[in-house]
Amino acid sequence: MRLLLDQNISHKVLHYLPDQFIGSTSVKKEGLINSPDKEIWEFAKEKDFVIVTQDSDFNDLNSLYGFPPKVIWIRTGNLKTMEIVDVLIDYAEDIENFLTNENYGCLEIVNIKKK
Repeated sequence: MRLLLDQNISHKVLHYLPDQFIGSTSVKKEGLINSPDKEIWEFAKEKDFVIVTQDSDFNDLNSLYGFPPKVIWIRTGNLKTMEIVDVLIDYAEDIENFLTNENYGCLEIVNIKKK
């Protein structure tokens, strides 16, 4: 699973992701900070990334243009770096199922699974 972290998610998350997320990156790392959402969208589509965000903009693009790229929309409010890491790890199976399902372009994570 190659994720592209939007600028509203700390690039530090990348340091803590397990191997199943190998090849993931961030808009900061790719020099796309403050780029228009459409440019980030096109980058993700061209490079085969799944966008991970905390805002609705990419879901809106998904509605307008379809997918790929697919979008993981974390709608849990502000979270610390390690909490984002935990969400991605805790939902890894759901994310994998979402990525293999051709019928859906956006996975909304609304609740945090309790350990």
